[in-house]
Amino acid sequence: MSRMLAFSLLLAATLAAGQQPSNHEQRAARRLEAVRNQPPLLLAFLRDMPKGGDLHNHLFGAIYAESLIDFAAQDGFCVDRTTSILIAPPCDDACDRYASKPPISCAYQDHVLYNSIVDAWSMRNWAGEEPGHDHFFATFDKFQAALFDHIGDAIAEVSARAAADHLEYVELMHTADSMQAANLGARLGWDDDLPKLREKLLAGGLQDVVAATRQKLDRDEAKAHQLLRCDSPQADAGCAVLVRYLYQALRALPKEQVFAEMVLGFELAQADSRFVGLNLVQPEDWYVPMHDFELHMKMLNYLHGVYPHVHISLHAGELAMGLVPPEGLAFHIRQSIEQGHAERIGHGASIMNERHAVALLREMAERKVLVEICLTSNDLILGVRGADHPLPSYLRYGVPVALATDDQGVARSDMTHEYLRAVETYHLNYADLKRMARQSLQYGFMSVSDRARLQQALDHDFTEFEQNF
Repeated sequence: MSRMLAFSLLLAATLAAGQQPSNHEQRAARRLEAVRNQPPLLLAFLRDMPKGGDLHNHLFGAIYAESLIDFAAQDGFCVDRTTSILIAPPCDDACDRYASKPPISCAYQDHVLYNSIVDAWSMRNWAGEEPGHDHFFATFDKFQAALFDHIGDAIAEVSARAAADHLEYVELMHTADSMQAANLGARLGWDDDLPKLREKLLAGGLQDVVAATRQKLDRDEAKAHQLLRCDSPQADAGCAVLVRYLYQALRALPKEQVFAEMVLGFELAQADSRFVGLNLVQPEDWYVPMHDFELHMKMLNYLHGVYPHVHISLHAGELAMGLVPPEGLAFHIRQSIEQGHAERIGHGASIMNERHAVALLREMAERKVLVEICLTSNDLILGVRGADHPLPSYLRYGVPVALATDDQGVARSDMTHEYLRAVETYHLNYADLKRMARQSLQYGFMSVSDRARLQQALDHDFTEFEQNF
């Protein structure tokens, strides 16, 4: 595509939106075209560009391995030298290479150990000895113990990195109750009568879990604000990033535990404005999420009727041909929207394998169901990249989209590089990028007042950015 054609498309898109492009906006568009084939200059352009919000960000996956090692060392953890799995103390006394369970702090003086941990806890240096899908999801069991007492540190890191990426808003997926609801569900057991089961959970202690979870988040956010020096003249830019939370229910658990977590998520969103909705997480292709998918949609359909104002975003279509049988690719996105009441879809990589895919794309456009596009994640986990990715199809049919990081720490990425990948792979122009940034705020599950404030701030930031050209 020529630079002139790309600029013409920008102009046409802006006029179609009822706006006249400013001279500064036109110059920014020309600058993008001028550096499109010069990756270092393109990266610098995108690094400084305002990007709105990150709507698909798992808190436990957002933290870089180097920080996780620091957290584990502070807490005195040991590490299995062979598997890089964290182990509770006592550790081996020695830091030498023959110690099978050394203190993880030994890694600071042992570059071989340090590098092996970073590689095991992320996708760094993954070279295909095992499927990317398996290596990616195996990382969490290796490092998650390092995060249990460092949620405030993690929120601070995400906030600071978001500010450096010129983001104004982040929705973090977070199982914030530390499995209390799941444990309650296991104790109370299953009942096919969902209203009766919900009442049993509420009467059996779920409201106490709501209160304890809110209090824990109070402490974690206070720690994050302290680390970012938010009440001082030296406040980190991350203090200005608005952070909200999607309670994430773990869909690979037994059904009674999944339902208990769903109910907790809806109750939290109703009780605390920091919790803005619900999502279901864990690999979509695992046995329980596949086997219980329709049951999970039934649960969501019922709970949506009880809590009609609570927002829902669902992982759906994080699948690829061969990962599951063909019939497993054929309905998850549609059912998530039509039965699970999803206002946004996370990933949606398998959309063209759905029954009547084009009709579904048109339905999503009409219903304004935004897709959270996670390009790096889809590449590393599913091998879906380039022309095989449905991003161009979503754009062609007018489905709203926003780029997202998914698990930026594990993936070793950030939002700037998501934009870089999108521009380089799909030849997006400046109008495309601005539209996605704006849609990331338009479709965020924030309050009306927060949205208005952040949209105004984004417009101001774009004006300042464009004046540089």
